[in-house]
Parts: sequence; structure tokens; C-alpha cells
Amino acid sequence: MTTKFMPLNDRVLVKRIESETKSAGGIIIPDTAKEKPIQGEVVAVGTGKLLDNGSRRDPLVKVGDRILFGKYAGDEIKLSGVEHLILREDEVLGIVEA
Repeated sequence: MTTKFMPLNDRVLVKRIESETKSAGGIIIPDTAKEKPIQGEVVAVGTGKLLDNGSRRDPLVKVGDRILFGKYAGDEIKLSGVEHLILREDEVLGIVEA
């Protein structure tokens, strides 16, 4: 069963992109030494930030974008058994271009 989720206002639903299990030198990094990934893929985007004058600013990120965010940013949730992160658009540090 799939759960549908629509973030509200300036929030973004992100699925973390797992980091590499090997270092550049070929050393395998154990699970206990890994840090949480700070990169993810945008799964869903809210309607945008509500401004003081009552209008909305369109979101700068879109579904499918790869983004960077702070290590402790957002709130973790599970949807259909998969861990996701809900961030405010202000917590997004940048968009990674391929």
C-alpha cells in the first residue's frame, strides 16, 4: 500500500540518498562509522511560502531535484515503510546539478 503525502506551505518531502560505503581509497566504511546523508531527492513540494502581504512565493525546488540540507535539519517520518524527511524550504542549502 502506498501512502500519498502532500506537504503544506513551504515544506518539502525528501528521501535521503545513501552515501557511499567505500572511501576514495577503497576502504569499506562500517555502518557504525557512517554519518547520516545530507543529500536527498525531493519527493513532494508544498504550495510555497505565505508572505506577509498574503501572496505566495512559488517554491524554488521541484520534485526530482537533488538537494543538500543541514545534518540535523527537518523531521524524520516513515511513509510506506520508507524513511523520509520533512524540511522547510529555508533549510535547503542548495540544489545539486548533475
